[in-house]
Amino acid sequence: MARLALFDLDGTLVDRQTALSDAVTALCRTHNFDDPIEQRLRTELADRANPNDFVRLRDAFGLAVTAAQLWQEYVDLMAAAVTCRPAVLEGLAQLRAAAWTIGIITNGASDIQRAKLAATGLTNLVDGVAVSGDLEIRKPDRQLFEVAASRCGHDLINGGWMTGDNPAGDIGGGHQAGLRTIWLRGRPWPADLPAAHHVVDDVTEAITILLNETSE
Repeated sequence: MARLALFDLDGTLVDRQTALSDAVTALCRTHNFDDPIEQRLRTELADRANPNDFVRLRDAFGLAVTAAQLWQEYVDLMAAAVTCRPAVLEGLAQLRAAAWTIGIITNGASDIQRAKLAATGLTNLVDGVAVSGDLEIRKPDRQLFEVAASRCGHDLINGGWMTGDNPAGDIGGGHQAGLRTIWLRGRPWPADLPAAHHVVDDVTEAITILLNETSE
């Protein structure tokens, strides 16, 4: 029977921060935005982005361009800039070949998250995707994990794995969903959060752990 491996997207499978920096730079150059606007964008979009960020930006600075246009340009620029390393893509392909079912569970607006998945080639390597923007629920809500598992043809009652970089959202949420967890270290770890089952410095190490599970 196939095993379930769920992965976070931003900061785990893809490098969002580099893509964000490149996209904001390109957007500001296109519209000749000055430094205060650029700094506002970098601050507002640091952790997550949605169309309302650009509504607030337009209102605050009296911009002539519509918020909808700015959002769409940002989505397109992020899709063009985001990357998933070949080693990660190859690792996911190896997991599938080893009879793992792979899902992605991500917080964020639906259009931008799915644009990233398509642009990086991840869409073709996973069996199911759950995006918080589709459902108006966010990790660590157990319901989003249930949706992700269901879209992969699984039930959380049968267990599985969750890999991600966010202690509360990915690891805490994974624990609540009854999953074993692998934390991609980087963010501060909350003192009251139970430890992950494994801690790694790179998502390829997490994939290796899962592949070793297959052989046990």
